[in-house]
Amino acid sequence: MSGGRAPVVLAEVREVSLPLVKPFVTGFGVTDSRRTVLVHLRDADGNEGWGEGPALDHPYYLPDTTTSTFEAATHFALPLALAAPDPGPATVAAAMERIRGNTFARSGVEGAFWSLQAAAEGTALRSLLGGERDRVPVGESLGIADTVEETLAEVALRLGEGYRRIKLKIRPGWDVEPVAAVREAFGADLMLQVDANAAYTLDDADQLRRLDAYDLACIEQPLAWDALLEHAELQRSLATPVCLDETLRSPQDVRRALDIGACRNVNLKPGRVGGLTASLRIAELCADRGIPLWCGGMLESGVGRAGNLALCSLPAFTQPADMSPASVLFSWDLVDPTFEVGADGTIAVPDRVGLGFPVRTDRVTAQTLRSAVVRDTAAGI
Repeated sequence: MSGGRAPVVLAEVREVSLPLVKPFVTGFGVTDSRRTVLVHLRDADGNEGWGEGPALDHPYYLPDTTTSTFEAATHFALPLALAAPDPGPATVAAAMERIRGNTFARSGVEGAFWSLQAAAEGTALRSLLGGERDRVPVGESLGIADTVEETLAEVALRLGEGYRRIKLKIRPGWDVEPVAAVREAFGADLMLQVDANAAYTLDDADQLRRLDAYDLACIEQPLAWDALLEHAELQRSLATPVCLDETLRSPQDVRRALDIGACRNVNLKPGRVGGLTASLRIAELCADRGIPLWCGGMLESGVGRAGNLALCSLPAFTQPADMSPASVLFSWDLVDPTFEVGADGTIAVPDRVGLGFPVRTDRVTAQTLRSAVVRDTAAGI
């Protein structure tokens, strides 16, 4: 690889397993284990880059899975990135554009090149992305509980920990009742939103309109992952903003959705849109259009959340992010130290050189299920 930087001498993809504290229940079902994909780079000067492709274990969110992400990163995305004219993240992202879909694989690879460049330049990822904030406000996403009482108890716990926004997972049969209970218990000042994970259809529009009474920040992804036109029809019938998630898989998708009025709020997940380069384009678009923007989560390890935090430091991100500390999700994380939510409901954006968090390579090694070293024959590695 050229570009005046030390060449990459190690490029590998790892599938790792993380121990969830408890199962996470959504409209997709129950997630009781977490496998994710890491991309690791090292250059000849000893600088390291880490990225994460946090697809889910199942194909119920998007077609990508942990298994397909590992294969796509190993056999297509990382080889194309290593063969790019230079190791700059934008150049790497362009080199991978010939890949259709497989956004999580591309994001994991590109993320590793972003953090490698930050390390090589002796700067933090936040600075490299053009971020301005040193702390970002965060909210908490609550899975579907067995009872409304359990939901109220968890909301109280999370608000006591400082979170600035509560998101409730909903599905048919579990929607108006928990929302009404939370609003009654915690008042009109609570920033509250719901996430349907594509569990409804247009036939449920009357039920979804009942949620207009509760002054929600948004209803996230109420309809199917590919139902762009249907979301536009639904949004016209709702006072509450629709927020799109899995429908938006590229900057072009976001532009189309805004042009036809399919949403008035955007959830941005770097893995879902193909990486930080695409995320920067979406952030610029939302800022230009005055669209509320926030960063969602994919149960990432600290490797993936480092990039999310750096991204959230941009002024275009106007609403609290989904950014639970690792202690909420996992028995332990792949980075150490990790981050925690402050009493003011914010998390510090890491300012260490490179990724921002020190990676515990011993834990990565111990939790690796499989790995592959990828070689760039042109560069001789």
